[in-house]
Amino acid sequence: MVKIFSSDGKENGEIELPKVFSTKFNYSTFKKAFLAEDSEKFQLKYTDPMAGKRKVAELTKRRRSFKTSYGRGLDRTPRKTLSRVGTNFNYVGAVAPNTVGGRQAHAPKAEKRLVKEINKKERKLAINMGIAASADLKKVSMFHAVSGIKEFPIVIDDSAVSVKKTKEAIKLMSSLGLDPEMERIMQKSIRSGKGKLRGRKYKRKLAMVLVVKNGEKISKAFSNLNIKVTNPAALSMNDVSQSGRPGRLIIWTKGAIENLR
Repeated sequence: MVKIFSSDGKENGEIELPKVFSTKFNYSTFKKAFLAEDSEKFQLKYTDPMAGKRKVAELTKRRRSFKTSYGRGLDRTPRKTLSRVGTNFNYVGAVAPNTVGGRQAHAPKAEKRLVKEINKKERKLAINMGIAASADLKKVSMFHAVSGIKEFPIVIDDSAVSVKKTKEAIKLMSSLGLDPEMERIMQKSIRSGKGKLRGRKYKRKLAMVLVVKNGEKISKAFSNLNIKVTNPAALSMNDVSQSGRPGRLIIWTKGAIENLR
């Protein structure tokens, strides 16, 4: 049993946690599921199949044929004809990887599979592990400033759905004793390198996740606070992990706890 807190931080009953919070943790399965989900964001990188091949490179290797290389001491590199006088030709290497402007020897292929596969049941088990780890004070305190909180998970009443403004969201987090955590996630630092010129100048710490039964109404109130709002059916490995490590701070509403399977 865990306590339920109202929007003003006062106790408002208790609720029994579902069995998912007692899931045994296995690091290899957890990491495998995270890497499989993370691989879905990879962008294909490959060259044009015709890159370095848009040149007419023809050189005959037979005796007494037109444009022959026989008897000239030339290797078998494809050559492009630059000029000729009679049957004497001036060549330059083309197309081959060892020539200027030629193709790549082993260019990246478009058909390469980057997404790592994982079974549905295995992925669901890993998400359950992350949910169970979010109720472990030792794991959560490794990444979040929650020294003043003694009981996990944090469950709030469904009245929090009525929050519509950012200042009301800040007041809600403060009533739960999360002021140090709010200070941590609101700090910004300037990114090093050229990434700051490409629309991502500032970096922030990975914040908590708020899981509600239906989060359309309050998602805007928490968007300025770097807090993600989601529902139990949409939970992913990125929501229940700290970049692949267990211990994400997750705040639940009563309705969200009841909808967990």
